[in-house]
Amino acid sequence: MTWNIPNILTVFRLIAAPAVLIALAFLARPYGDWVALGLFVGASVTDFLDGYLARKWNQQSKFGAMLDPIADKAMVVIALVAVAAMSQLAPLIAIPAALIIFREVFVSGLREFLGADAGRLAVTKLAKWKTTVQMVAIAVLFARPLFDHYLGMQTIGMDGATVEGILDGTISDEVGLRWKYYGLLFGHYGGIVLINLAAALTLITGWDYFAKSLPFLREEK
Repeated sequence: MTWNIPNILTVFRLIAAPAVLIALAFLARPYGDWVALGLFVGASVTDFLDGYLARKWNQQSKFGAMLDPIADKAMVVIALVAVAAMSQLAPLIAIPAALIIFREVFVSGLREFLGADAGRLAVTKLAKWKTTVQMVAIAVLFARPLFDHYLGMQTIGMDGATVEGILDGTISDEVGLRWKYYGLLFGHYGGIVLINLAAALTLITGWDYFAKSLPFLREEK
């Protein structure tokens, strides 16, 4: 094993994957939410950095090449399980999450079957956009409970008319309720839109990968 900075970042991403779920399961709110969000965002950044630094510093290694896709898949799958559980399996979140997980497992199995030929199937720009949208969607869904928590804490003891007046601007917003409320709305509806968009891109790129692999799957006569 080669312990350089790119590989250390990849190992961090691999460790962060189960740590996200552990934080949510064992830490009280909002600490578990903060830790999960921080770990996921940090891991998403390393997903870009490790490959970039490995190429820039000419530090590619077999260890990194083996571990990088494993860390990617582990982070995405575990994070999707977490957001689906946090939503109490709400269909608009749980179904796209399941589709994304299905695609990741299917493509991973296909790559393993193709072996050396898998390297001949180039990653498309759409696949890179898929990854970006996927990461943003999960981060937004991780952030949503934080807005919910702080909005709820700051409205304790307020009557409904006061809260409504602050939100519609007729009463001065001295504690920042308005931006937390809009953050909650974006975290909910924006997260749903983004994860469904990510699922659509995931299925399109998965089908594209499968279609390109068909020549390698034909039985020789």
